Amino acid sequence: MMIFSEPWPWYVAGPLIGLTVPVLLLIGNKTFGISSSLRHICAACLPGNIPFFKYNWKKEIWNLVFVSGIFLGGVLSMAFFEPKPIQINANLLSELHQYGVTQHDGLVPAQLFNWTELFSLRGFIMMVVGGLFVGFGSRYAGGCTSGHAISGLSNLQWPSLVATIFFMVGGFIMANLILPLILSL
Repeated sequence: MMIFSEPWPWYVAGPLIGLTVPVLLLIGNKTFGISSSLRHICAACLPGNIPFFKYNWKKEIWNLVFVSGIFLGGVLSMAFFEPKPIQINANLLSELHQYGVTQHDGLVPAQLFNWTELFSLRGFIMMVVGGLFVGFGSRYAGGCTSGHAISGLSNLQWPSLVATIFFMVGGFIMANLILPLILSL
């Protein structure tokens, strides 16, 4: 089918993602978010051992099905569709070349994200420390970007506006100030 042969433009995909919020609210008073699914998985695997995971995770099984659908969609798209080369801005390419990053044929540069790089200082900071910051930040903020920026803002929740502003500010600081320092290691 032609409709699935290439990515949809933002003006189609964006409203469809936005429409998930009222649909979830109408079909069961549910909110959209991804990071809470990790808590549900831990609660299912560690029943009664840790107080934070003592709750009825089974009533949130829909969230696990939703996240599984996202994963399955990614697997199916990789299996059935030929990936197109990723287009990178020429200015970014030249900046990456300054840091020795010259491979750009995948979703992420193989020179930065591989098992060998994980055991270097640069790779450890980017993958392990970065992962811990993302996990801690989403837990501390009470949700991730999808939960706050999509569900929270559409429901006019003040904490979601604050969290989304800080997500954006943190992203700008990371991309423009901290990442160049890490890449130069």
